[in-house]
Amino acid sequence: MSTVNCYGGQICLFTTRAGIPVTNITKMADEKALSYIEASPQEDASAYGANYGAHREGMTKEEVAEYYSKWGYSGKYEEDLCPERYNGPKYGAEALVEAYPGNRESIHILDIAAGTGFLGEELHKRGFKKVDALDPAEGMLAMARKKNVYGRLLCEFMCEKRLPVENDTYDCTIIAGGMGEGHIPCVALHEMIRITKPGGLVVIVMREEYLDYVKEYKDRLEVLMQELEDAGKWESVSRVIVPNYSFDNNGVIFKYRVC
Repeated sequence: MSTVNCYGGQICLFTTRAGIPVTNITKMADEKALSYIEASPQEDASAYGANYGAHREGMTKEEVAEYYSKWGYSGKYEEDLCPERYNGPKYGAEALVEAYPGNRESIHILDIAAGTGFLGEELHKRGFKKVDALDPAEGMLAMARKKNVYGRLLCEFMCEKRLPVENDTYDCTIIAGGMGEGHIPCVALHEMIRITKPGGLVVIVMREEYLDYVKEYKDRLEVLMQELEDAGKWESVSRVIVPNYSFDNNGVIFKYRVC
């Protein structure tokens, strides 16, 4: 066996070949995960293990936030999730470039689950200058703060709780990489709609397979999206599958316009 630091205050034991914590092998819903690890160099396997540590079944949102804080403070987060392994922020930024071909400096955006500021950097490069960040992990925001690409930084959970944000504040709210086991719940869609201006966009960029095996999303997330559309809260603009979102897995980009 080898060991991988999962930034949770302990070392996770890995099998020699699979690279998945022994006690959690049966919880992996997709054999593609095992195949990826088995075919990967040690650095990629370790990065996958670090990411998996934040998505373990049964973690509370507080435990997830603590994990991300430690990962952020470790200085390894951006190395583990480099562009060769994770492209969610680039996909998110390009989705907004498509939506806003001009006058980007004035578009007020909330980057939800902002992490260390990957998406903020990509947006800044593309001319979006009015971007706020929200993340429950102080260790992540501490790293994001150093990049000077955000205005307001909010250390808050995105869940059923009302955020300290007024109605109709943002032209666009976006999640790129904030969905997963123990992460943002379906009910958060209501809050995203509340703080987004009528006519504004809600964009969610996530790993496609989470729709199939994350209990919070399976047969729930897209059902709620449709219910909100039927209720006249928003309307679908697009649903696009993209390749190589993270660790060779496809991603899906949902784009909705608030009514």
